[in-house]
Amino acid sequence: MTISYEKETELDLGIDCEELARLVGDRVLEQENCPYEAQISLILTDDAGIREVNREYRGLDRSTDVLSFPMVDFPFPADYSVLEEDDSLFDLDSGELLLGDIMISAEHVTAQAEAYGHSVRREFCFLVAHSMLHLLGYDHMSPEEAAVMEAKQEQALQSLGITR
Repeated sequence: MTISYEKETELDLGIDCEELARLVGDRVLEQENCPYEAQISLILTDDAGIREVNREYRGLDRSTDVLSFPMVDFPFPADYSVLEEDDSLFDLDSGELLLGDIMISAEHVTAQAEAYGHSVRREFCFLVAHSMLHLLGYDHMSPEEAAVMEAKQEQALQSLGITR
């Protein structure tokens, strides 16, 4: 997986965000049987930055931990058949599937790691796994959807030895 990574915050999480995002992203893609090489954009920002984007794109004037902006409108989660009909979803140079953008608040990562009693590394990886599943069409609007997403997030992290 190719990641375009930007850091828009002075807060240092003390981890290699780009490498961890690649590790987790690759595992989620493998777990979800993605037949394509993929590409994402990852922005590590602060609460003010994510709040601005949340307000602009979702109409919610508050910060949040992670935002996901999928490029593919999957009719069903991880239903790759939709991609057979649309060449515009692939990078012209690399041929990689353009999955979308992930924005993570570094401040939320540290606060949530402390609140949940686990490492910054684990919290960051959890947010990447969560967001990758959103990019693949998963959601958590109903209790059933939430249960599926939670199980898939945990499966990806456990398989990498990233535990609480």
